[in-house]
Amino acid sequence: MNDWPDDGGYGRGPANPQPEGPRRMSHVQRPQVPQQPPRYDQGYNPSFTQAQGTGYDSGYNTGQVYGGAQGGGGNRGGVPPQYTPRGPGGSGTGPAPDWRKRIKVGSIVLVVGVLAWGIGTYAWASSQMRNEVDLSKVIERPSEGDCTTYLIVGSDSREGMSAEEKKKLHTGSAEGKRTDSMMILAACSSGNTMVSLPRDSWVTIPNFVGSESGKAFPARGGAKLNAAYAMDGPELLVRTVEYNTGLRIDHYAEIGFAGFANIVDALGGVELNIEKGFKDKKSGADFQAGTQTLNGEQALAFVRTRYAFAESDLARTKNQQKFLSALANQAATPGTILNPFALYPTLGAGLDTLIVDKDMSLYDLGKMFFAMKGISGGDGRSMNMPIAGAAPQGSLKWDMPKVKQLVEQIRNDEKVTVESNR
Repeated sequence: MNDWPDDGGYGRGPANPQPEGPRRMSHVQRPQVPQQPPRYDQGYNPSFTQAQGTGYDSGYNTGQVYGGAQGGGGNRGGVPPQYTPRGPGGSGTGPAPDWRKRIKVGSIVLVVGVLAWGIGTYAWASSQMRNEVDLSKVIERPSEGDCTTYLIVGSDSREGMSAEEKKKLHTGSAEGKRTDSMMILAACSSGNTMVSLPRDSWVTIPNFVGSESGKAFPARGGAKLNAAYAMDGPELLVRTVEYNTGLRIDHYAEIGFAGFANIVDALGGVELNIEKGFKDKKSGADFQAGTQTLNGEQALAFVRTRYAFAESDLARTKNQQKFLSALANQAATPGTILNPFALYPTLGAGLDTLIVDKDMSLYDLGKMFFAMKGISGGDGRSMNMPIAGAAPQGSLKWDMPKVKQLVEQIRNDEKVTVESNR
């Protein structure tokens, strides 16, 4: 007796005494299984791709069904992970790298890095500058011209030098400081001009206001040019140069013995062609003729020597111009500016011993060096102040008509045609 309702065969065995065949589950689709054992070599096999598209079941039953539509989480409804095809590199297939995007991003990072380095270097170097000379204290100044003018001074300051360094550099041990060289550099669009002012030039020291005391002082009359610096420092020197030439000085730069030698050494020496060999016991100079690389000690001896020459101070000023142009030519190069291992030692060696006016920026200082470099490259000229003859105390008298012509050409940014006779 059978009390089960007839529900179409679901929920009970069939009435037929013969066992029924396997039933097809409507929610599972099984493809025909290939008559070959599965391969587990983790390599690429076309049958795996086919299996992925057809929902191939490997026959390994873990309680999960691998047939059916693709999608969902993990590998549900797809091919087991061990059958995932792999590319030649052993990794799963994916989009090709966008090299244009990578290059663009890399270029941006590089530019930002260079800018950050440049800004950081500029800020650091600016903080090292000694803006100590106040040109606003100079009275009765000439009108401004079309060129930018610099008064470049080499002093015999021994500041920061040890007794051993003084002996090595043949500087002596005199206290205080005096001017050892002076020159006007005019940076003009018509061509740059460097004019050396012999320190034994006979000039008039005018009335002035003391840079420290603020007191007014009357004119001191005739004296050697370097006496102005000894009286009241850079401000009176600028006042005296402007008074005797009529040319306004825009910027002032001064460096002592130690700073000069350190800059040369930081650059690895300066190459110079010495046309005629000479010796000088006082400066320590001992040079053979020919092209050679001068270190700091040798460079200082070269620019200080005067007793070895018949023209004395005039010959020395020519050597100073020659060396400064060579120095600027080597310092203002991409090999120095773009190489931090060369730039930082050079700036560090010079900036902390370089005294400039309060308005001079690092940019102005760079323009000064490039103007000097232009002269050595033929873009301009160097000369001594025109000399008319001898003056009291073994000094030199300027040729004032030529001086006035020279100043007018510089002030008006005209090509300098004035010739120096010495």
